Amino acid sequence: MQAFCRLFEQLDRTTATGGRVELLVGHFAQAAPADAAWALHCLLGRQRRRLITGRRLREICLQASGLPPWLFDECHAQVGDSAETVALLWCQAAVVADPQGLRQRPLHRWMEQILPDLAALEGSDQAAAVCTLWSQLEPGELLVINKLLTGGFRVGVGPGLVVRALARHGGLEEADVHHRLMGGFSPGAEAWGALLASTGPDQPLASRPFPFFLASPLEPAADGPPLPGLPADWLVEWKWDGIRGQLIQRAGQTFLWSRGEELINPAFPELVTAAAGLPDGTVLDGEVLVWPAADRQPAPFHQLQRRLGRKAPGARLLADCPAVFVAYDLLEQGGDDWRQRPLQERRQGLEGVIAALPAAAAQRLHRSPALALASWDDLERLRSQAAAAGAEGLMLKALASPYLAGRRRGSWWKHKREPYSLDAVLLYAQAGSGRRANLFTDYTFGLWDGDPQAGDGAQLVTFAKAYSGLNDGEIRELDRWIRRHTTDRFGPVRAVEPLQVFELAFEGLQPSGRHRSGIAVRFPRIGRWRRDKPAAEADSLASARALLEAPR
Repeated sequence: MQAFCRLFEQLDRTTATGGRVELLVGHFAQAAPADAAWALHCLLGRQRRRLITGRRLREICLQASGLPPWLFDECHAQVGDSAETVALLWCQAAVVADPQGLRQRPLHRWMEQILPDLAALEGSDQAAAVCTLWSQLEPGELLVINKLLTGGFRVGVGPGLVVRALARHGGLEEADVHHRLMGGFSPGAEAWGALLASTGPDQPLASRPFPFFLASPLEPAADGPPLPGLPADWLVEWKWDGIRGQLIQRAGQTFLWSRGEELINPAFPELVTAAAGLPDGTVLDGEVLVWPAADRQPAPFHQLQRRLGRKAPGARLLADCPAVFVAYDLLEQGGDDWRQRPLQERRQGLEGVIAALPAAAAQRLHRSPALALASWDDLERLRSQAAAAGAEGLMLKALASPYLAGRRRGSWWKHKREPYSLDAVLLYAQAGSGRRANLFTDYTFGLWDGDPQAGDGAQLVTFAKAYSGLNDGEIRELDRWIRRHTTDRFGPVRAVEPLQVFELAFEGLQPSGRHRSGIAVRFPRIGRWRRDKPAAEADSLASARALLEAPR
């Protein structure tokens, strides 16, 4: 555990990518297999299970230390994290000896026994055990343990960097490490050995998906073609608004994986049934959509949301929200890995697979159509038709490209349609977390219910929350303004004078009974600060409803 805590501290202090990779490689080389496996599990962001809530740790800290609640809350407002606030306040007391040798115990013992046993206790027994534990830890160790307890363990290292370090440590290709980690990694010495084996198994695990290849946003130049080569060198298709997934038929079994590495078979039983019509040893990459057979375009995303997380969707839901799998790519055929073949060949193979499906399966498994692009001048015209097709925009893929892992710029691009936008008024603000814990960065915006310029008693109604879109200078300026114009406080939230107008960009709207406005907003973000517009000229709920009801 001590070595892992030192790694956490060193990674937190190091900003250079190369330096972080070296730290990771060094840790993997020195750690025992079971400890290395648990370190990998945590570093990949998969240790998210909450054992004890931050609220409970706050309660234990206040009871044992005698500190007033207001002091804890003020400190939390500055730090932005309960686990770190507890660590900083508790460590004002002297650290006692470690009679039980807890600090020297290996990481896997902490993760498999010590922390779960602590979480299983209740009431005063748990409080006493937590305090005993805290009193035997150094400040840095206490911080890491608290973050593991609350499920909030994060360090500024992305999964790609961890995989790079692991590949270097094991002398493996990054793509192979990505693939071996897909579909779940259960920490343990045996799993660690299998992960670093010089040669993988002759056949992949039946359930294991491939790492997803991700597109980069296209930013066409003001002059010249948007992409190298001729339009004929590129496959153009719709960018569907669904759940990216891989449909696997291996060893007589079917597996449907989301891009988030969740096995979603229970939520989409009709797709699992249809996949039985695929030849054994087939892996398709595509999109899960709700698409009624009689409709010319897929249903809005909120219809798909009704299916997510369902363990056994009922007959009514299956009928109201029928799912299809729109296939983009053929990644495996007959048990052979096709990812290094050019896209043009993979698409030809995909056409053959889809054409050979039984009629019942073909109703659920479709091939994403290729769109005609005669010249680069037609690109924007085609993108403007995306909304009418029920799509988010376009995908452009080089026909000569292999299927890579992760986001690799150059051969796959996404060209989304222009987002919707409305001008809204800032109503509430809350401090951020991490390095922005001292700044108000989380904002709530409202629209007018009525016409404020008509004197009819119009009111501002909360509409959306947004956290991104402003640069650092604008955030600091707005933070100063919020502090000067606060009208009320509700815990960490401040109400402000309704004066500032911001343009909000978003991907879509849907009816919602859970929101006061009656509308839920998809992927809202700040487009720009409308300093030129007074609050009375912001948009109204009527404008939002018009967008909601307009033909897609």
